[in-house]
Order: sequence, then C-alpha cells, then structure tokens
Amino acid sequence: MHSWPYTSPMDALIRYFPQVDYSSCWHAMRDLTDHRDAQQSDEFWVLEHPPIFTLGQAGKPEHVLNAGEIPVVNSDRGGQVTYHGPGQTVVYLMLDIKRLGLGSRGLVSAIELGIIDFLDSHGIDAANRDDAPGVYVNGAKIASLGLRIRRGASYHGLAINRDMDLSPWQRINPCGHVGQPMTTLSEQGVVLDRHTMEQQLVTLLAKRLGLMPRTAPAPDWYNDISEFPPAQHSPAP
Repeated sequence: MHSWPYTSPMDALIRYFPQVDYSSCWHAMRDLTDHRDAQQSDEFWVLEHPPIFTLGQAGKPEHVLNAGEIPVVNSDRGGQVTYHGPGQTVVYLMLDIKRLGLGSRGLVSAIELGIIDFLDSHGIDAANRDDAPGVYVNGAKIASLGLRIRRGASYHGLAINRDMDLSPWQRINPCGHVGQPMTTLSEQGVVLDRHTMEQQLVTLLAKRLGLMPRTAPAPDWYNDISEFPPAQHSPAP
C-alpha cells in the first residue's frame, strides 16, 4: 500500500484510528464532504467506536428495544438502527461518486461486493440481499451499511463485526428487522489481528471502487480530540 503524500484524484487516502467518539467523527466527515472540491482525493476512515446505537434518518425509535446504558444518537445516514462497539471495524467512505461514475445503488453494490470478496478470501460463503443492504453468512448479518449522499459525494459507510460482543444487538431490531441474527468473523473461524484484517478489507474495497489505497496520517480534527476527548454522550446536531 502506497503512502501519503503522493496523491492523484483516483487515490484513496486511508486513515487508521484506534477508537473515535461517534459524534466527533460524524461532524468531521460531514464537514469534509461539505467543503471538498473536484480535485480532492477520496478518503477511507478505518476505526472503532465506543458502544453506541445510531438511528438513521428514517429510523423508528420503537426498533430500540432496551438501550440501557448505551447512548442512542440520531444520525443523518440512511437506514434504521444499528450498533457500534469494540470488536467491530467501521469504514467511513468519503467518495466523489460522480467522479467514480457511480449512482447510489452502484455504490452500495460495490461496497457489498468488496466485503464479500474479503470474506471469500477467507473461505466464507457470503451474500448480499436485495431487500436489506448488508452482507450475510447463512442468514446471519456480518456487515451493515448506512450511507448519505450529499453534493455528489458520500459519507458514512460500513461496519463489519470482527470479534465483538453480540449481546447489545439483542437490545434492538438490527436495521429494523425483528430477530435478525448477527455473526462475527471470529464465529466464522477467521482469526486475524485487527490491522491485518482492516488492510485486507480496505484493499479489496478500493479495488471494487477503482481506487488506489494510500496510507495517510490522522487528520487535525482527530489530533485535537485526542488531546481533549469529548464525552460520548455529547448531543448530536
């Protein structure tokens, strides 16, 4: 994987983070999308969040069955309710979809196929579904998608379950589907360290999107919050 700062419009800058507060990350990716120009490289932000439930724009509160101590945030992505937490890799995709020649359906398909390529490389037979975005293994959901397209560009992205505690999913109807079973890479027999897994996934996602991944440093906004971390319960806009 090439490194920053040698970039061209079809490069994707890959920024790896250990763990990031949801609201800070959401503000930052929306700000990047609102201020990007036609020459700016696309970016993947690869990270974990502390435990949190997020409701999409069409999210129905009744799909949150028992949040308990886990915060619930209303988000501007598509979809219903989902869970983020330790042991899950989130990849946020800030993409100029017009430059990539993709519509919304084509973007979703490319992301799903990139995830399926990654799972196939580890001997896992996975599939997507026409009626419910995401990737599934024998009916159990291993990866979720939620996107927002604004000004011809995307933000938000995907989440894939590595070795997370699945019990919080029982507190919601995942993505609005009652009783949807969930699974993880570890349950499917894939044991990889986090960084190796994320590099493999990013490489295959970038290939499906026609992008060249190039590792880049953490941005200023992350360095700022690392010095003065916000509370996870900070209110969403």
